[in-house]
Amino acid sequence: MPHIAKRLSRVKPSPTMAITKLSMEMKSAGRDTITLSQGEPDFDTIEDVKEAGIRAIREGKTKYTAVDGTPELKKAICAKLKRENNITATPDQILVSSGGKMVLYAALMATIDPGDEVIIPAPYWVSYPDMVQLAEGEPKFVRCPENNGFRMRPEDLEAAITPRTKMLILNSPSNPTGAASSAEDIRKLADVLMRHPHVLVMTDEIYEHLLYDGFRTASIAGVEPRLADRTITVNGMSKGYSMTGWRIGYACGPKDIIKAMSAIQSQSVSSPNTIAQVASVQALTGPQDYIQERNAIFKERRDLAVKMLNETPGLSCHRPEGAFYVFPNCAGVIGKTMPNGRRIETDEDFVLGLLEAEGVAAVHGTAFGMSPYFRISYALSTEELKEALMRIQRFCKALR
Repeated sequence: MPHIAKRLSRVKPSPTMAITKLSMEMKSAGRDTITLSQGEPDFDTIEDVKEAGIRAIREGKTKYTAVDGTPELKKAICAKLKRENNITATPDQILVSSGGKMVLYAALMATIDPGDEVIIPAPYWVSYPDMVQLAEGEPKFVRCPENNGFRMRPEDLEAAITPRTKMLILNSPSNPTGAASSAEDIRKLADVLMRHPHVLVMTDEIYEHLLYDGFRTASIAGVEPRLADRTITVNGMSKGYSMTGWRIGYACGPKDIIKAMSAIQSQSVSSPNTIAQVASVQALTGPQDYIQERNAIFKERRDLAVKMLNETPGLSCHRPEGAFYVFPNCAGVIGKTMPNGRRIETDEDFVLGLLEAEGVAAVHGTAFGMSPYFRISYALSTEELKEALMRIQRFCKALR
């Protein structure tokens, strides 16, 4: 008699974590490896935020909080949404959770019934389809081509909506491409959604502060307030504030959905970390200028990656607007043979060959729903990034 629930057959382990694990195992075995597969800023949490967490411990703020977050943090989130996103919200429209991933999972579990369709623009973050399937929904992928900057076209969204469509997931700036949508882009999608009142929207804005060249993105509930009563805006402290290990994410949405998400949280992870919530209040209300200072460094790395990848035989790389990823096209190396005699048939063959030959870990585009591409994270030191890019060039030049 099988012991594992059948629903687990619908999901697979994270490909990004699998590649990272393989890279770490090689490093532990003494191989010189560079990991470009992790989505984590290399910058530390700033001192005033760390001090707020330390102070919370010393002041005895180490007990459970309300399941959906402290009043202080929910108030800070409401102020942030008004200030930065043109979204007016009250604390009963806010859920604080143990990381952004838990927020996304709770939102899907609270809204998706068996057979409901969820539209996911591709390329997509690897966890979206699996979360939808765990909720017994059906992922419906809409290809967002490179010639449109990896952004969803309104006519493609229109064509994908059916009577069974329950939700659209948006992610700007995007993981894996770094593509970001302007307010004008968002407005065109909002116009489509206004014609389909049965469709919810979940917008993942975890990379919203990581933008370059003066580009500005927007929240769909801020662009079109009439969509606010069916929009779940998801964000968190991990990326822009370099607080990945603090594990704080949050959602803003309709009161009934937030209440349902809170019920799921109360019977699973319960309240988020108390100390991390205190630190998050400081992050949201304290100085913000360091974000732009760090973005200037990220921009330099992005420009270095795009330049060197476009100089590499067989590769081409679109210049993204945000996040800390590039998503190069590797069509030019498919069909070539590595020095060990193995032929590259897929983008997965390419990244595995690169890891074996040069010790550089990247993630194949198939994992994100689009090939032949691969994803590189440039959230590591500029020196390491340059060395990794030189190794990629050397690997590609050796192909025949």
